[in-house]
Amino acid sequence: MMDKRYTRLKLKMLLLVVAGTLGALAAALFLWEMVVDGLLQDPFARSVLWVCQNLFGCDEAGALEIYQHVFRNHKGTWLLVGTILLMLGAFYVAMGRFTRWLDQIGAAVRQVVNETGEAVRLPKELRPVEEDLRSIQRTLGRRETEAREAEQRRQDLVAFLAHDLKTPLTSVLGYLNLLHDEPGLTAEQRAKYTGIALDKARRLEELISEFFDITRMDFRILGGNGEPIQLSILLEQLVDEFYPAFAGKDLTCRTDIASRLVVRGDPDKLARVFDNVLRNAVSYSVSGGQVDLEARVDGESVEIAVRNEGLEIPEKELTNIFQKFYRLDQARSTRTGGAGLGLAIAREIVERHGGSIRAESDGRRTSFVIRLPRAEEETP
Repeated sequence: MMDKRYTRLKLKMLLLVVAGTLGALAAALFLWEMVVDGLLQDPFARSVLWVCQNLFGCDEAGALEIYQHVFRNHKGTWLLVGTILLMLGAFYVAMGRFTRWLDQIGAAVRQVVNETGEAVRLPKELRPVEEDLRSIQRTLGRRETEAREAEQRRQDLVAFLAHDLKTPLTSVLGYLNLLHDEPGLTAEQRAKYTGIALDKARRLEELISEFFDITRMDFRILGGNGEPIQLSILLEQLVDEFYPAFAGKDLTCRTDIASRLVVRGDPDKLARVFDNVLRNAVSYSVSGGQVDLEARVDGESVEIAVRNEGLEIPEKELTNIFQKFYRLDQARSTRTGGAGLGLAIAREIVERHGGSIRAESDGRRTSFVIRLPRAEEETP
């Protein structure tokens, strides 16, 4: 493939070499015909005799002998030397073209590095290099844009967190000051205010933990290198652990989990994925609704779907909710909890396992669908 990309360049280089060789040979033949055996033979001989007689003091016989031994008897050697010198000159001229190409490539590379924004332009022979450099330009531009957007999201997140942290912190300080400054409070009042302060402090802990988890988790490539995981058992255990949360919002959970679903990876991190998705389903479900958890084999993958009835996610938000530092509207997030990083963490883990995660919404029900590569069940 690489050879085909540079066919034009190789043909141009070959053409230059051939043209230089033919030009040198043509010049050599011209000299042979004109100087050695042609019209200029006699003037050339007289010039040699004159030089020998006037510059080196030779007599006419000596000058003729020098001409005979040096030139007449070695015509072929002189022709070969002349041809070689002419070919070297032709190659030197051709190399000038090659060096100009190198200069043009160097200038284009500097243009890309300096990010001038101008499109790279090179001769037709260097079109593959031009395409590669333009691809690098686009990649660098895209990364710069993504970096600016990520920085903006981080700044927005800091503002969101400052707001979310301030509210429970204010409550904690308020109730602790009340407990400290009012010695006449009854035991019941003290227990109530202490409980509220404790709940708010735990809320602070959750927000801070969620914020830092995405930066300190070890997101290595986990898929095929991990251990076999009995996904059916893992999901059933998580559903059991969530029954108190379901009961707290009067939710029912319906499960349809196929048996013997096996994937490879890190069980703790995959448990974190399903914990985040189930927690999201509980947070955004309407009271008295239903949460469905389905898991089945789909070709070479295992597909897990979590569906809930509740707040609709706008279509334009369905892909954005998995971005790092992205957050749905502030009022809804504050009400349901979290700093908007749980789903971003889930996506990172799933993708490191070679899978994918997506969100779907029909206006009444929201679904999170996770696909993971299926592994063969290993016999103990």
